[in-house]
Amino acid sequence: MNEKEFAELAAGHALHALSDADEQLFADALISHPEWQAIADDDIETAHLLADASVTVAPPSDIRAALLAQIATTPQGDDAVAPHSVERATPEVEEPFLRPPRRWGRAIFVLAACLVLLAGLGFGIVALTSQLTTPASVVALNEIQAAPDAQKASIELESGAVATAHWSATVGSAVLVADGLEPLSDDKTYELWFVRGDEPVPAGLFEADAGDATALLEGAMREGDVIAVTVEPAGGSPTGQPTSDPIIAIPTA
Repeated sequence: MNEKEFAELAAGHALHALSDADEQLFADALISHPEWQAIADDDIETAHLLADASVTVAPPSDIRAALLAQIATTPQGDDAVAPHSVERATPEVEEPFLRPPRRWGRAIFVLAACLVLLAGLGFGIVALTSQLTTPASVVALNEIQAAPDAQKASIELESGAVATAHWSATVGSAVLVADGLEPLSDDKTYELWFVRGDEPVPAGLFEADAGDATALLEGAMREGDVIAVTVEPAGGSPTGQPTSDPIIAIPTA
């Protein structure tokens, strides 16, 4: 698989629109090419930004009549004129709906095209909007729990907090759900890790809202990984390695 093919899978993954087979291809590609993680992260960020910027826009009241009138006057048989010769009316828009920064790159156009297509056809826009406005961690948790090979394991911390790891090999994702975590100061954060043997692999940062958290681990999980959490400086470990002992360590094998 080349980078262009992976980018297409990453856009579909961000929209939660891949089949199980394509999700597995996506996960395998990340394992083989960890340097492509930034592409996937950009697409997920773009999906969230699109969800935050989405608004409901009513179509012009005369658009249906205008379309029907154009259809009625356009030849439909073999004598029909070529599409490029038909003059199309373009509705005036006072202000642009969205001006994406250039840094969004390819992903904004892929994801925006999906939205425009669905909106134009009138199908699935409610379901898509719901997916885009639902946190990625919650969407992933639902997918894992619905998978036939869904697994989970829980531990209780000395503080009384409870942490549960959910994962699925077919989905290729893992989610940590925690209740009762201690609040951290502004200069600290929780960091997730996949621990493979003696090697900790960074898997993202998260915050606990009133002690509760649902966090999607970044990257692809491998069989036998230990899902761990450490307390790190704000922004994550500066060395890419844990700077403190894990407060959570959940084996998956």
